[in-house]
Amino acid sequence: MEKFTTLQSRAIPLNIENVDTDQIIPARFLKATDRKGFGDNVFRDWRYHKDGTINTDFVLNDSKYSGSILVAGDNFGCGSSREHAAWAITDFGFEVVVSSFFADIFKGNALNNGLLPVQVSPEFLSDLMHKIESNPETELVVNLQKQIISIKDSELSENFEIDAYKKTCMINGYDDIDYLINHKEQIETFEAQKIY
Repeated sequence: MEKFTTLQSRAIPLNIENVDTDQIIPARFLKATDRKGFGDNVFRDWRYHKDGTINTDFVLNDSKYSGSILVAGDNFGCGSSREHAAWAITDFGFEVVVSSFFADIFKGNALNNGLLPVQVSPEFLSDLMHKIESNPETELVVNLQKQIISIKDSELSENFEIDAYKKTCMINGYDDIDYLINHKEQIETFEAQKIY
């Protein structure tokens, strides 16, 4: 995984609540086991009409919005436990998803795949949506070390929670195996001291 410390980026506002994993990546696209290519079909049924033409009314197809932060409505990632949802979002180019609530399994899958889920208060989420929708050039700053998300050049900011272990992994670019390998010497020392 890539190391994550601080990200400053414009954001795309997905002002929809209860976005489930089947909306993020429809089941018919789950045949592949390689993580690459899932971004092509993220929000497929919203990004395209049934005849395959682009839905110009959907926010991801609106050229005035860009960035590697997705600001979504409440209860993002509900539904099935498919890890492909996190794969699709990261493969599309997002590094952070902001919401006022995440489904637990989606949150875990996101963290395991280098996608930072930033949970904020409903009030702060509303402020973010309003700022981004009224000015698409608004930039957000996500500081993982300090656990703060802020709107650049404004007083608006909020702290967010993250599991300490997952924070360490993301800052160092570790998956679970990398984390263990990084502690190999301490593990070997501990094992050598054990009395059987």
